[in-house]
Amino acid sequence: MPAILNYLIHLLLAALLLAVFFVAYTRMTPYDEVLLIRQGNGAAALSLGGALIGFSITVGSALMHTLGYQQFFAWAFGAMVVQMLAYAITTRVLNMAKDQIEGNNTAFGGLLGAIAVSIGVINGACIS
Repeated sequence: MPAILNYLIHLLLAALLLAVFFVAYTRMTPYDEVLLIRQGNGAAALSLGGALIGFSITVGSALMHTLGYQQFFAWAFGAMVVQMLAYAITTRVLNMAKDQIEGNNTAFGGLLGAIAVSIGVINGACIS
């Protein structure tokens, strides 16, 4: 297969997985991140941005360390599950995420984002 075609398939698959993650993650949270971000809520932007970056780190690692599309998809899908579980556990432990994000507590949003990035880095490293 020509290298450019291989590149395009991987790029499209990764973009599709990122879009699926975005939809699944924003439906999982008890608040509407997109609406909050449109209203200028920095806490929601930090939290969602961290989740997207964390997931993307793992997708990048899967792209570098897998041999085929099926293996890549399986690792990336697993990363999606891990990232969403990390959010569920974190918000259950902290028990006030909804109020903090909706109240635009950027420190709290930054914490959620940093946790998501940290999970993504660890998750991505586990693939290598």
